[in-house]
Amino acid sequence: MNLSFFDQFMSPTYLGIPLISLALLLPELLFPTPSTRELSNRLLTLQNEFLNRFTSQLFSPINMGGHKEALILASLMLFLITLNMLGLLPYTFTPTTQLSMNMGLAVPLELATVLLGMRNQPTAALGHLLPEGTPVPLIPVLIIIETISLFIRPLALGVRLTANLTAGHLLMQLIATAAYVLLPLMPTVAILTSIILFLLTILEVAVAMIQAYVFVLLLSLYLQENV
Repeated sequence: MNLSFFDQFMSPTYLGIPLISLALLLPELLFPTPSTRELSNRLLTLQNEFLNRFTSQLFSPINMGGHKEALILASLMLFLITLNMLGLLPYTFTPTTQLSMNMGLAVPLELATVLLGMRNQPTAALGHLLPEGTPVPLIPVLIIIETISLFIRPLALGVRLTANLTAGHLLMQLIATAAYVLLPLMPTVAILTSIILFLLTILEVAVAMIQAYVFVLLLSLYLQENV
């Protein structure tokens, strides 16, 4: 009870080894790997159906040049969903609540989309910095503003994912602590608080999946601008 509410976001260590590295390996261990030597089971069929629907929906507005990135974005989607969902289990650690990790995913991928646009269509990529029909006196100001917004994109991606997951985990811990404290004093209020905690847990499951989808969706929109 005397621990800080933010202690749950500290990376646990064992024998001096950070266990976040083990948590990052769990998505690879949980999902089955397709093989031509064995029949597809139900889990593998469900996984393939989910990936097919996700990639077809995500890349339908993008031209064929951007379809080369389907594998990395679909893998990123599964990776984020798995980490977010595992973080809702008791006595687990959520790596995606760490801003450093989310920025480590957002910055290289956003930079890759910008470099891809600069290589394939440099005129159109630079044209995004200056809208058509801009008055001459506003040209320097708009170029600076658009350049700053370009650099803010990966920061917004990382902060959005971190803030949503962190806020949900903190709210769950606060309500769980309140239910625990109120149980011997006001059992009826504690039961009502526990019901709210259960509903909030369901909401957090939805948030864990939606935030992973939003992260990948925004990356696909940035990719669409540059291909």
